[in-house]
Amino acid sequence: MTHEDVETLIIGAGQAGLATAYHLTRAGREVLVVDSRARVGDGWRQQWDTLRLYSPAKYDGLPGLPFPASAWSFPGKDDVADYFESYAEHFELPLLLGQRVDRLEADGDRYLATLGDRTIGADNVVVATGTFGRTAYVPDFADRLDPLIMQLHSSEYRRPSQLRDGPTLVVGGSHSGGDIAYELAADRPTILCGRDTGQIPVRLGTPMFRVAFPIVVFVFSHVLTRRTPMGRKEMNEFRFHGGPALRVKRADLVARGVERVHDRVVDVEDGRPLLADGRVLDVANVVWCTGFQQVFEWIDLPVFDANGWPEELRGVVDRAPGLFFCGLGFQYAASSMLIHGAARDAAYVAKQIQQRSRTSRQSVRAA
Repeated sequence: MTHEDVETLIIGAGQAGLATAYHLTRAGREVLVVDSRARVGDGWRQQWDTLRLYSPAKYDGLPGLPFPASAWSFPGKDDVADYFESYAEHFELPLLLGQRVDRLEADGDRYLATLGDRTIGADNVVVATGTFGRTAYVPDFADRLDPLIMQLHSSEYRRPSQLRDGPTLVVGGSHSGGDIAYELAADRPTILCGRDTGQIPVRLGTPMFRVAFPIVVFVFSHVLTRRTPMGRKEMNEFRFHGGPALRVKRADLVARGVERVHDRVVDVEDGRPLLADGRVLDVANVVWCTGFQQVFEWIDLPVFDANGWPEELRGVVDRAPGLFFCGLGFQYAASSMLIHGAARDAAYVAKQIQQRSRTSRQSVRAA
């Protein structure tokens, strides 16, 4: 067992972790970013092939380095992955890749992370493992579906050729469900079920979008925040029900022949999906676009609520000084789910860490 110490340990090398590391290293603070994946950006490379960002490139840069694409283009998932990798290289951020944190616990007034046969002690820890957690959510009854039905979670879906021929059910009506259902319906009967989460009224990439998007960004950043009643209400919608449809609209689904069902899948009957209205669906495939769940069982600290979300405000955990979260859905505002919003959250977290470090030094000098 090997051991090392660092002032701030950042767990996760996505947009939130990288942006936090940028601010801290620019301030001269000691940082180490660890990630379970072999390369920076692999979390994006492993998404479905046709995924593109819903925000234009001018809003997709991290601090200090603009996104290398036309301002109003929509980068693909590999473009994002390569940008994150080049960002880490450009700023020479200290990385430890291919190392998963198995356990995080208190160690006196510090923290101790266990990664296989090594441990890392830290004064501060930033958990930046993803917007909605790193564990896919699939309902418990899914394992009772007929074994002949191909099942994939959206995190496993890459392209239509993965699926068997025949009718396909996509479960989950948010933007990922709409995008995937639209793609699949090009060559197979497709059903999209789940609640309607709404849709933005303009089409991405149009002149009207260029006018409207800055307004949306302002509202998402400064109106729908955890400090406003409207924002706190929307936080639950965003976290537990998904955001509105963005690229694929209701009319697009109709035009492509997607059958839109607003009832939920509630159980299994004779090995097939059962809807809340009693209808049983005879399908060859099910794609679960049902989101992710917060599973932080590897963090041995009493800082989580009944839903598994950390009890924090803007990433600061009052019950565990020195523990921070970054990259959470609605960490401060609706914009937290966007790259530029996560970068703003990271700047705030980094500022709190710097303030804590200054306070600690002053206490030592006073003693």
